[in-house]
Amino acid sequence: MINETFREVLRNEGVVSVVTWGRGEANVVNTWNSYIVLTDDGRLLVPAAGMTSTEADLAVNNKVKLTLGSKNVQGLFGMGTGFRVEGTAKLVSEGAEFEMMQAKYPFQRMTLEITPEHVKQTV
Repeated sequence: MINETFREVLRNEGVVSVVTWGRGEANVVNTWNSYIVLTDDGRLLVPAAGMTSTEADLAVNNKVKLTLGSKNVQGLFGMGTGFRVEGTAKLVSEGAEFEMMQAKYPFQRMTLEITPEHVKQTV
């Protein structure tokens, strides 16, 4: 599901949009490709500093969508590519992965853990 092109995008800077929704409107937060840690089993770990609306949404609905890309990575039709990821998410505030993320990103208050179910290269 996570291919080498996706990994290459993570190694190049770009903006990431994370979308959650609870009972109301969708909520969108942004982060950077370089902040995402890909685990050996394919989960995405993202430092969450604020993300209070995301936290409220996930308490109601654990579904998440995100997009990420980089203009510096070869895509399907030329330079530049992006991905859409759909899956589930939770916020964690303890454990080895949280501690690792806290050491890398001391500004985080929790770690957003995303388990991809569908990953599609879009360009």
